[in-house]
Amino acid sequence: METLKVGVIGTGAIGQDHIARITNKLVGAKVVAVSDISGDSAKKAAKLCGARVEKDGGAIVGAGDVDALLVCSWGGAHAESVLQAIAAGKPVFCEKPLAATAQDCKKIVDAEVAGGKHLVQVGFMRRYDAGYLQMKQLIDSGEMGEPLLVHCAHRNAGVAENYNTPMAVNDTAIHEIDILQWLINDEYVSAQVITGKGTKHARPNLKDPQMMILRTKGGIVIDIEVFVNCKYGYDIQCEVCCEEGVIRMPEPSFPVLRKDQKVSVHIEQDWKQRFANAYDVEIQQWIESTIKGEVKGPTAWDGYIAAVTSDALVKSQETGAVEPIITGGKPSFYK
Repeated sequence: METLKVGVIGTGAIGQDHIARITNKLVGAKVVAVSDISGDSAKKAAKLCGARVEKDGGAIVGAGDVDALLVCSWGGAHAESVLQAIAAGKPVFCEKPLAATAQDCKKIVDAEVAGGKHLVQVGFMRRYDAGYLQMKQLIDSGEMGEPLLVHCAHRNAGVAENYNTPMAVNDTAIHEIDILQWLINDEYVSAQVITGKGTKHARPNLKDPQMMILRTKGGIVIDIEVFVNCKYGYDIQCEVCCEEGVIRMPEPSFPVLRKDQKVSVHIEQDWKQRFANAYDVEIQQWIESTIKGEVKGPTAWDGYIAAVTSDALVKSQETGAVEPIITGGKPSFYK
């Protein structure tokens, strides 16, 4: 297996995580160059893998020894780096969001289509989680009949002080937005957010909890509970009601304890731990696919769908109304 030489743009928490897994856990790739708006962060990341520090993302894209890019900078900077990568003809893995706006996501889609080559993968790691993959296999097999309803929950023990109402969509439910349309093989047509009694633990700039309702082209109704001050842990739930039965995502595997007159099971407190294996599988498969000249993961179109759907949900947070989701139709390039 040849070695893929990778340049990393953005060396914050997720960037350093990916550098560490490529260097210490995965095979087939080597990080050769890094950049970040914080010089200290870039230097720290470079020491993890023996890479050099470049002055900016453009220098990383243009480097002759960089075969492929990992974009892990803040969301507002993603579009520039991804568009530069497409122009250079280099494969690029971009952490979510693909871009800060649906308009910029569409620019990326249009640029990739115009170039005529699949280059962009978006970092929606849940598609690589064992539980979701098991559900996907059952749904695609047809043995459960057609999906009719989907019930989901995304709960955090707590969030930072700057976390606000739109972030419940853009930072939290964004993962459900991607994974569910992939899971049930359908397209969203409308979105609505319903709020009611709020928890005393939420700050004034946050409505918490929220119920998000998505409807699909095929008539499936999806409800997503987002509750980011649930206090007890990090808890991801998903249940698909089908014509012949119900599929429920398995819980993470922890021992059942019997102690102090109680039966208990550990619950994760951190998203990094809950999806650690999914991140490993995701990046390993990206490395292997990129060496073969393929894109097998979430595409730029998936990133655009997530952005358009997020915009509709955020608008509904303000209006309370059912908002349409209009994408313009998937280009044949992505079918």
